[in-house]
This record gives sequence, structure tokens and C-alpha cells, in this order.
Amino acid sequence: MEKVKTHIDYQDSVITIRGVSKSFGENHVLRNVDLDLYRGENLVVLGRSGTGKSVLIKLIAGLLQPDVGSIEVLGNSVNDLDNHELMKLRLRIGFSFQNSALYDSMTVRENLEFPLIRNKRNLTRAEINKEVEDVLEGVGLSQAINQMPSELSGGQRKRIGIARTLILRPDIMMYDEPTAGLDPITCLDINSLINEVQERYKTSSIIITHDLACARSVGDRIVMLLDGKFERQGSFKEIFETDDARVKAFYDYNFIV
Repeated sequence: MEKVKTHIDYQDSVITIRGVSKSFGENHVLRNVDLDLYRGENLVVLGRSGTGKSVLIKLIAGLLQPDVGSIEVLGNSVNDLDNHELMKLRLRIGFSFQNSALYDSMTVRENLEFPLIRNKRNLTRAEINKEVEDVLEGVGLSQAINQMPSELSGGQRKRIGIARTLILRPDIMMYDEPTAGLDPITCLDINSLINEVQERYKTSSIIITHDLACARSVGDRIVMLLDGKFERQGSFKEIFETDDARVKAFYDYNFIV
């Protein structure tokens, strides 16, 4: 079932990409691409492995520079920011990585406290405790607060990773293959959580995936990256109503093989 769209402000683009190309030697990863992420939107970027999806995230975060083109994030021209300004901007962007990026030597509580203590040094202990408890409740894992990451399932670690990202209250969320390596039931749980995060925290999100079940569940809009370009965009149904062999093969691999 395709996602029912929530309130999205199509007059307010929180990420604007225009004419961006990026190559690594003879490998032309992105070719003159344009893209907008609108406030309140869950935007899914679909594509096969190695097609430039993760490069797109690095460009948005200023970890890579485009060969040509412009990228604007929350009103800031990423290409023109110095290191200090980039660090401030990145605090407004939450990154949820495939491996959850938790510190194995820290409890769940300590993992969540770490970004708060590092970036909001004026918080009291009571304020820190409240933030940790609130965000754990938001991802449905209040009971795990004193556990170690090694004691959690893959899906629980994914949830805690998302909680640690949310604790700084980012305006934008970036999910990199959020369902990778998870069983089908846990994938459904993570898809639901992504939608709950959008509703509860009013985030605008880019979800990088090649999982069509995830795309269909969480995407208000879907764009498909083919041969370095966003060849198709729209709803899940609109994306796959085509005779393009590249698109049909992608669909068949997900749902038939």
C-alpha cells in the first residue's frame, strides 16, 4: 500500500539542488541533476547499489564538493560555507547510517547523552535525562535505556541509532538504507518508525534505499536514479508504470526474485 501523504509545504524547499554533476575519474556518478526536498516531506531516492545515492548525501552534507552546480540546504549555499559554518549546518541534519553507528562500550543512555553533552554544554543533568527519556519513548524503546548495544536486536539498534540522531532535534533526516540487513517484519517496524518520526518531530527526510517495500511505505514522493540522472519521479505507482527495461528489471528483482 502506498503511503498517504501528510502535510507538505511545496512552497518551502529545505534542500535545493541545481545542475549538480560529480565524477570520480571516468566514473560519472551524477550528471546535471536537479532535486528539491520540501518541508515536511519524506522523499525516497531509489537506485541500484553504486548509482550515486550515498554520494548525494555526502554532497548535501558538504563532505564532497560537486564538480559543477549548486546545493542549498536550509537557506545556506553549502559550496560557500567554511568548516565552522558547515559544522553548524550539520547539527541541523540527522544522519541515520546502515550500521546504526552506536558506541559498543556505552549503554543506550550514554550513547544518547553523548551528542547532547558534546553540542549543548549548557544543559543540566535533569534536562539531559528528560531529552533521553523523551526520544527513547519516541522510538518505543524506553525499557532499553540501561542496556548495551550488544544486548539489542538489529531492529532495536536501528531504532536507538535513529533516537540518537533525533536527540538534537534536526530539521532534516537522512536515512541511508534504513532496512538493510533486517528481516521482513523488522523492516515493517522501521518503515512505520520513519513515518512516525515525520509526524512527531515534523522532519523533512531523504530516504536512500533500493528496498521497494520501504519506498512504497514511507515515500511521499519517489525519485529514481538511473545512469546518474533522476529519470523518473512521482508516486510509487507513477514510477513503475513504464516500459523502461531498467525500471522493470529493478521492480522484478525486488518483488519476483
